Amino acid sequence: MRYDCLIIDDEKELADNTCEYFNMFEVKTAAVYSSAEANAFLSSNEPALVLLDINLSDGSGFELCKKIRQTLNIPILFISARNTDDDKIIALNIGGDDYIEKPYSLGVLLAKVKVVLKRFSNVADSDNSKKEGFDDGYLKLDQVNKTVFVNGEEKKITSIELKLLEYLIENKNRLVTKNEIFDKVWNDKFTTDGTLNVHIRKIREAIEKDPQDPKYIVTVWKEGYKFVTAGDN
Repeated sequence: MRYDCLIIDDEKELADNTCEYFNMFEVKTAAVYSSAEANAFLSSNEPALVLLDINLSDGSGFELCKKIRQTLNIPILFISARNTDDDKIIALNIGGDDYIEKPYSLGVLLAKVKVVLKRFSNVADSDNSKKEGFDDGYLKLDQVNKTVFVNGEEKKITSIELKLLEYLIENKNRLVTKNEIFDKVWNDKFTTDGTLNVHIRKIREAIEKDPQDPKYIVTVWKEGYKFVTAGDN
């Protein structure tokens, strides 16, 4: 069965309240309370997005995220009372698309989830109209199959990183400001510079020969980024 959202959180009352609230606003949502229940649910159901707590009764949300990422390329938003920068960086580095601190406002969380669902729905709807991709012999972006290859080897990046890379390539050789990225890629006002910086670093680690000296994604200090093609390096 298809769902808009799966909540994985061992705080049962909070998970149930969030689930009920989302369903009331026609975001089809289910809730489970452990890694084992999440694995069982995912074996027979297809959520479009996951809200994932870090501390689960039978394991780590970090480990569950890595397992989900092996088979699914859907948005994973961490929800946690842990608010250290280290936790946020780990969450984004292992495949999370965003990090939302508890306690959260149900209304704000719903708005964010709706934005993410719309964003990825728009990506799917536009696949057929964006077939050119990018291929310079070293880096290849296949926009139809949503894959990235570097020197012939497929690289795994998250759905938000793929959309970010696509947008930079579509606007190659021009400055794309941070505000433009937040508007066009994230489609919200909640994303921070820190989140963007982590995802840029992960894309560079995937596609650049030397991530410390990037040739494709160049930083324009205090303004944004530019995807530079070989002829403009």
